[in-house]
Amino acid sequence: MKNISKILLGASTCLAIFACNSKTQENALTLSGLNPTNFEAEVNGKTTQLYTLKNSNGMEVCITNFGGRIVSVMVPDKNGNFQDVVLGFDSIADYINIPSDFGASIGRYANRINQGKFVLDGDTIQLPQNNFGHCLHGGPTGWQYQVYAGEQLNDSTLYLTMQSADGDNNFPGNVTAHVTYTLLSNNSIDIKYDATTDKKTVINMTNHSYFNLSGNPQNAITDNILYVNADSITPVDSTFMTTGEMLALNENCMDFRNAKPINEAIDMNNQQIKFGNGIDHNYVLNTKGNINEVAVKLTSPTSGITLSVYTDEPGIQVYTGNFLDGTVIGKKGIVYNQRTAICLESQHYPDSPNKPQWPSVVLEPGQTYQSHCIFQFGVEK
Repeated sequence: MKNISKILLGASTCLAIFACNSKTQENALTLSGLNPTNFEAEVNGKTTQLYTLKNSNGMEVCITNFGGRIVSVMVPDKNGNFQDVVLGFDSIADYINIPSDFGASIGRYANRINQGKFVLDGDTIQLPQNNFGHCLHGGPTGWQYQVYAGEQLNDSTLYLTMQSADGDNNFPGNVTAHVTYTLLSNNSIDIKYDATTDKKTVINMTNHSYFNLSGNPQNAITDNILYVNADSITPVDSTFMTTGEMLALNENCMDFRNAKPINEAIDMNNQQIKFGNGIDHNYVLNTKGNINEVAVKLTSPTSGITLSVYTDEPGIQVYTGNFLDGTVIGKKGIVYNQRTAICLESQHYPDSPNKPQWPSVVLEPGQTYQSHCIFQFGVEK
């Protein structure tokens, strides 16, 4: 009988420990359901982890220092229920093994440089050609695939540092860049970029989050109501390269000065839509660098969640998830199909190093590159 009692006591103890461990593991999960231990790894000798930012409203933003990526954004919908409104993965392994730009802090140069080539002080710089013969998002090992040094300053602020050596993807200059993410009390993600160099170079940073404001990536974003404060775009050719022109929208299908559903713009009879396989274009903002003026506003009729974008950059790339094709499985095992998300990337114009008529992206020693973008979330009932 004593032996049986000991066995039962031991079993009870094991069950209690298991329950306690399960409870601890459950409590360790983020509001979005992420397990931080799944983001602990070593990449090229540097450690990765998951950082969690919170504000007094219960909003949560999770970020990994691998590529400076926003992994999840939890905001309330019109019913007060919290929804995760960005695409991403549940583990660092997927970010490493599945090529993507989900949530990334892009550098050194966001968007495309024609044929990966530009001239700086008479010297021709040849960059990697990783997209239709062009250099896209800093090349195949751009900063979205490198590890930022991370420092969480408080519950709502993350400070990331990138040390980019001279010759990184053939870009000149030793560059030190920072990305500061701050979650504000008005449910805004405030993103500040800065960089310095010891040699003349070019730089253009952005955030590449894929937004689905319905909170369910099984829903397409084509019913979302989009407003873009821009009279023109920089048109592209069939390889997605800007031509150097400014194309007035003149109330064509790509004109969002009067807010309308995205699906009204997906007209394959329009040459620019055909070239982009949807919208994948730089809009020339009317805001003229005024961070206090709305550049873009997006609204989900399903959830009532709104996203207003503010930036001091001259342009914003609107990309409607045209090349998501169902081959990538994201968080919670959800398949990411075409147009399941939209990207709103504040930026200087694509290929600016080869377009002297456009705002310069040149950074010289002694100067500091600065860029500012705010993603502010709200609700319309």
